[in-house]
Amino acid sequence: MDSAYAAELAAKCHRSLEALHAMIYFAPEANEKFVELGLRPGRMTYFASRSAPMGQVGPGTVAATFYNFNPELVARHIPRAWTLASPEQIIDTRWEVADTALRRLLGDAVDSAEVAEAAELAREATTACTPAGRPLYAGHADLAWPSQPHLVLWHAITLLREYRGDGHIAVLVANALDGLPALITHTATGKGFSEPAAKKTRGWSDEEWAAAAESLCEDGILDDSGDLTPAGIALRERVEAETDQADTAPYEHLGEEKCLRLREIGKGLSKQALAAGAMPRENFGR
Repeated sequence: MDSAYAAELAAKCHRSLEALHAMIYFAPEANEKFVELGLRPGRMTYFASRSAPMGQVGPGTVAATFYNFNPELVARHIPRAWTLASPEQIIDTRWEVADTALRRLLGDAVDSAEVAEAAELAREATTACTPAGRPLYAGHADLAWPSQPHLVLWHAITLLREYRGDGHIAVLVANALDGLPALITHTATGKGFSEPAAKKTRGWSDEEWAAAAESLCEDGILDDSGDLTPAGIALRERVEAETDQADTAPYEHLGEEKCLRLREIGKGLSKQALAAGAMPRENFGR
């Protein structure tokens, strides 16, 4: 498999599987279970549940690995979350949420042969992922594998997702795009959040956004209307291509035939989950 085709497969597999991981951030079961545990609903449950596999890390580590969130927003919830529930309790609850939410979204299909097959394929793909330079992936990779096929699938997809996300951050750093400029330029592609949604969900004020956008204009990345310039378009295309390239190892290991089969099953399951209300249609980020 040549590198260009491997990068293409990486992107396609990521898109076909993403909803099956991301559903946990929007599932009503998440707020319910994490609030019962003692956490506050919303951003605290998101920051704490996703970063818990790294242990009781501080707000700087969470902001660094989540990247495009305002560090001040992160600091409102971390490390406060660790005083309300331990990382171990949060991880256990996250498994419960994943189990309950997937059973609701997939119905009878959750115990199907296709889910079991996809779980085996996705888990095999993860064996080629390495932790070096990928801290968020590494934390999740240290967790013990569950036994139920639908949870094996969810964990494997989570590992693939965090592996790709860590690689994406490395690419952004190499291309001199800090968190907020990365968010602004991604929004400007029209493929991500709307500007108001990006500000709200990532915790950036109008003033912070405007100052970063002005700097991007001065650098020739945005024009006066906030659209990407030719240089900005080239930058974003380079970021996406390099992200895909950094994500090829698991799919090269899996091979073309198994990748295509994983994508086929993943697309069907994701379509079913989205139809059942798994998450907002708007892309919520890496």
